[in-house]
Amino acid sequence: MDKRACIFDMDGTLVDSMGYWDRLGREYLESRGVTEGIDEVLALTAPMTMLESSELFLRTFGLSGTPESAAAEMNAVMDGHYRRDIPLKPGAADYLAALADRGVKLCVATATAEPLARACLTRLGVADYFQLILSCDAVAAGKDRPDVFLEAARRLGTAPAATAVFEDALFAVRTAKEAGFYTVGIYDPSGAAHWAQVQLLADETVTDWADALNRL
Repeated sequence: MDKRACIFDMDGTLVDSMGYWDRLGREYLESRGVTEGIDEVLALTAPMTMLESSELFLRTFGLSGTPESAAAEMNAVMDGHYRRDIPLKPGAADYLAALADRGVKLCVATATAEPLARACLTRLGVADYFQLILSCDAVAAGKDRPDVFLEAARRLGTAPAATAVFEDALFAVRTAKEAGFYTVGIYDPSGAAHWAQVQLLADETVTDWADALNRL
């Protein structure tokens, strides 16, 4: 990987948080009295922003409130985890440090709200490696559309072809690839069912950050 800039997903790529997110929607719906049809709806939320997921929950299950209020409730739960206990994936900090030492421009592009992402990465000691932390909320589009990647590249001052996108989710790898970015697929247990497809689609893949560092 020899690109001038790198755009990193956060959840499932840099930090080991997907288990928390996987439980969040279910916990929220159950707290609102929803007991049936949860799995089918949660399966639709993977490419969505928090607001989009909240709107889907309210509309599908006829719940009271607004997407903003529902998102605020879920963000409050995740805020605690980001500030306290979500860990960095082993070897990720060393990989980021090596890229920064080479003068590569680094950015985080995440579906997580920017304040939560910043709080987590600051606690983990890696926030300063990034020129910017960009949330999908800032472009009002999830990663099923290329907006957040294109905006990140624009702010970094690099063309997609000169920019690597690191993603664990198959749909996000596909979106970035179709937008002309160099793609690096990251293994996370939450995406194990799609890993073979990621390996076929991405320009390169990473199963372990320490091994990735050795290949730089």
